Amino acid sequence: MSPTQVIVIVLVVLVIVAAAAVAVRQLGRRRALRSKFGPEYDRVVAEQDSRSAAERELRDRERRHAELSLTPLSPESRARYSAAWEELQVRFIDSPGETVGDADVLVTRLIEEQGYPTGDFSDQIAHLSVEHARTLSNYRDAHDIHLRNTRGEASTEELRQAVVHYRALFADLLGEEPLGQHTPDQRHHPDHDATSR
Repeated sequence: MSPTQVIVIVLVVLVIVAAAAVAVRQLGRRRALRSKFGPEYDRVVAEQDSRSAAERELRDRERRHAELSLTPLSPESRARYSAAWEELQVRFIDSPGETVGDADVLVTRLIEEQGYPTGDFSDQIAHLSVEHARTLSNYRDAHDIHLRNTRGEASTEELRQAVVHYRALFADLLGEEPLGQHTPDQRHHPDHDATSR
């Protein structure tokens, strides 16, 4: 074998090794993103032109999230929010439409108190997705029902479902299930109280 052939073979092997290393690194980053973002990963991939564009978007979300000054809730704030949620659920039977609006306000207030931006809904979702991706589909669904409710287009069952969806994100943000773990349609009925003991 001539020296030129040896050099060509070495260069080809080096290119193959470098390509394999890049592929392994990309696969590892893809797995990490998929694990961190869960269903949000698939959603962003479906919305973007390519998987690499979607992954750039998710890495950009991580970067922007790292720039936030998030504040953990004090025990007093946690108790205050839990009590507010309990009151909200109790009011659902008498005024479901108003309660869904109040749930949206309460969740937004909780998001804001922790340091997340609350202006544009899509930006809010992007920031929340870094730590709360598993409950974002619930939040999107609840917010959509809330918007339809403001136009008078949501049924009572949809309003009930919106409160359940809001509670999923609320509990995730709170770090615990809020007080009153019953759903809005189980408000202090004697049968429910007897079976929940």
